[in-house]
Amino acid sequence: MTDPVAMTEIRRGPFVESRHLGHAVICDGDGQIVRAWGDAQALIYPRSSCKMIQALPLVSSGAADRFGLGGEHLALACASHNGAAIHTDRVRAWLDRLGLDDAALRCGPQMPDDTTERNRLIRARETPCQYHNNCSGKHCGFLTLARHMGAGPEYVEIDHPVQQAALAAFEETTGLASPGYGIDGCSAPNFATTLHGLARAMAWFAGADARGDRQSAGAARLVRAMMEHPALVAGEGRACTALMRAARGRAAVKTGAEGVFVAILPQRRLGVAVKIADGATRGAECAIAALLVALGVFEAGDPAVRAYMNAPILNRRGLEVGAIRAAPGLSGPV
Repeated sequence: MTDPVAMTEIRRGPFVESRHLGHAVICDGDGQIVRAWGDAQALIYPRSSCKMIQALPLVSSGAADRFGLGGEHLALACASHNGAAIHTDRVRAWLDRLGLDDAALRCGPQMPDDTTERNRLIRARETPCQYHNNCSGKHCGFLTLARHMGAGPEYVEIDHPVQQAALAAFEETTGLASPGYGIDGCSAPNFATTLHGLARAMAWFAGADARGDRQSAGAARLVRAMMEHPALVAGEGRACTALMRAARGRAAVKTGAEGVFVAILPQRRLGVAVKIADGATRGAECAIAALLVALGVFEAGDPAVRAYMNAPILNRRGLEVGAIRAAPGLSGPV
């Protein structure tokens, strides 16, 4: 076992004040490690970074086509969204399409991160609904698949056909049998794998459009949907949305809770997985930005990158007093 290595540094003045340690893997289309930092075999929960895997049965089963789902629906199925109107309006319309309402969801209510919608709820003295949950698009995908399968309403149960289909897709794309699962914040099972397995899955998605099988065709549709609708995958002020907008079709990226971040690079047939050991989002955002620069997706000076890598730290007077930077060992061409 290899210890985590420095991935992100927080500098104040001339000194490093804090470091985020972690692991990262870049994998090619053959499942081989191109480069790794820390422990490539570290066992992790991918959390929301693997939503495109969980959405794969929705497309490959024919359920998406049967219910007339388009790219916006597929982007939402992969989303950890802010709960803004552009998200919730579409989720509610999707539920209507299925003849269902908020009560059919099993993700639980969540106060939206979107400021406008959160303030509206507070002013109206309303409580958030389940469709505000950042995972509500994924759950609409689960409901659609359950309807297609003729399965019951408790679609988050581990023995439900929807979750067994998600597990099969997870193990196929990672190339590994999952040793177990935990329950995610949205109540769905989250299957564990190694960092290498997660990067291998992202590389499998990256090469999907070069293969002709049904599963790969579904994967290619999901990747396109994410890149074509980045605002639906996350929202304004979020790294996933900002980086995909700036990448202009060169990368699909997705965050997960507890410091996980992945990237899919279709043009290079590469997959990237990052896990920050202390679970810090800022560490994961900086690390994935640095790796995308190293892989030639961005220039280091790109404004979208500088928001997360080499981002200035300002004090309350607006003075620049430090910066968030990638650790020296994370940079350099790959």
